[in-house]
Amino acid sequence: MTYEFKEIIQQTIRNQQNNIHNVLATVVDLDGSSYRKPGVRMLLSSDGNMIGAVSGGCVEKEVQRRAQTVFETGVSKIITYDGRYRLGCEGILYILLEPFKISSEFINVFTNSLENRESFNIQSFYKKEDEAYGNFSSIIKFQNNKNFSFFEGNEPANFKDLQVFSQTLSPLFRLLIIGGEHDAVKLCKQAVQLGWEVDVVTSIKDPKQLSDFPGAKSVIAQTPEVIDLKNINQDTAVVIMNHNFTYDLRWLIKLQEQNPVYIGILGAAKRREKLFNELFEFSPEVSDNFLEKIHTPAGLNIGAETPEEIALSILAEILSVIRKKEVFSLKKVTGRIHS
Repeated sequence: MTYEFKEIIQQTIRNQQNNIHNVLATVVDLDGSSYRKPGVRMLLSSDGNMIGAVSGGCVEKEVQRRAQTVFETGVSKIITYDGRYRLGCEGILYILLEPFKISSEFINVFTNSLENRESFNIQSFYKKEDEAYGNFSSIIKFQNNKNFSFFEGNEPANFKDLQVFSQTLSPLFRLLIIGGEHDAVKLCKQAVQLGWEVDVVTSIKDPKQLSDFPGAKSVIAQTPEVIDLKNINQDTAVVIMNHNFTYDLRWLIKLQEQNPVYIGILGAAKRREKLFNELFEFSPEVSDNFLEKIHTPAGLNIGAETPEEIALSILAEILSVIRKKEVFSLKKVTGRIHS
């Protein structure tokens, strides 16, 4: 969701530069079930364009139509969308529509928050009613104690007796790819489509350029012994795809100093035991916690053969790890998909 919000901010900046007004739509409550959950957002522009989505695509045009009064009056409102009779989603969405205008100070603080990989909190104040007009708005709070209202005049002191939806957005999930061949490029492209922040480390014997990895944040050529790794934490996955046993081992030794949520390594299953035995020789104190993070061969067993399919299987495995989900077909689910 952080990536979606980042896209909304970027489009808002472009719109404001062209004197285009904006309304932010946020799902703040839900009765029953729906395709997407509270906390999803979309940006509506006075030129008729939209970015983001609050459903699978079936709700957005009605939200756009009902947002016209907010453009005209500058007054926020709450609307509902009952999907039980139109979509079969068995739920009622409560959507906050509020004027959305951001300052240059907000842009600077938000950009710094993303760069520093800090979480931030958004609180949206509303009434659980349909077509309710009022002083409904959202406040965003950053870790440096900087707070911003999404629209001037709507301050926390004015939100008495309103319900609040609170959401903490984590830093963009980060993928560190170690390798520079064509399969690494495929993995990078798909990870970028997921909204992940991708950094690539290639061999110094075969350095690559940023243009070789479309969408990547950085591409450097370095050795594991020299590189200075930063921000490798529970919001980071590492995939080692060097196709070189010795190089893989050197990177594993280096990564013991870090705390990624996932480490994937390409290669045949038969090399796994050898890799672990070599790791024990070089690092006899290696922890069980670190070993549990290692997935080799990387990826889910979906019959992947092509580089694109292998990338898909790896990303699916990473998602299952960070979402703490046991992998099986959804057709076996008898209750709700999401708890």
